[in-house]
Formats: sequence, structure tokens, C-alpha cells
Amino acid sequence: MTTRYKDSATSIDKRVGNLFKAAPAVMTPYSQLMKAASGKGALESKMKELMAFSISIAIRCEDCIIFHLRAALKHGADREEVIEAISVAIEMGGGPSVVYGGRALEALEELS
Repeated sequence: MTTRYKDSATSIDKRVGNLFKAAPAVMTPYSQLMKAASGKGALESKMKELMAFSISIAIRCEDCIIFHLRAALKHGADREEVIEAISVAIEMGGGPSVVYGGRALEALEELS
């Protein structure tokens, strides 16, 4: 079994951690923004992460797909919910989202 997405997730964590060390004046407020946007509110964290995951597919950011898929799974998203989020991304992003949706499905298989 391939570990492409697990390896990518580890690399993402390392790169982001390095960026936090290199640019704390920018990354600390960004981290606060992420916490505020994804924290408790009218929408539960799982839904917010599925939204971010879907947007990641539509804008074709593979690292974002992995990051938000992992977070959605951590917050309890199941396979059916993830596939529906991929479907919404395809609706909003067209053909390129089909390609990245396929990548997202591969990541789901590996990360779940």
C-alpha cells in the first residue's frame, strides 16, 4: 500500500512548522484566524473542515486537500460525508475539481 498522502501530510506539518518558526509575526495571527474560523460556533468543526476540504478541491490545492481532509476525519467525518463534500467541490469547480476530487478520494482511502 502506498503512503503518498501520509508522507505528504508529514511534509506539510514540517513545512508549516518551519514557516511558523521563520515568520512568527505573520503565522501567529494566521493561526489565530484559523482557530477563530474553525472553532466552536453555529457550525460544528466537522462541517467547517468539510467546507474547507471542498474549497481546497475547487481551488486545486493538493496540500490543502490533505490538511483539511485529515482535520475533517479527526472531527468525525465519515466516508459518505467526505464523498458528498467532493461532489459539492465538483459542482462548484467543474472539470479540474473532478481530477482533484479523484486525488482527494485516494487520500481518503489512505488516511482513513
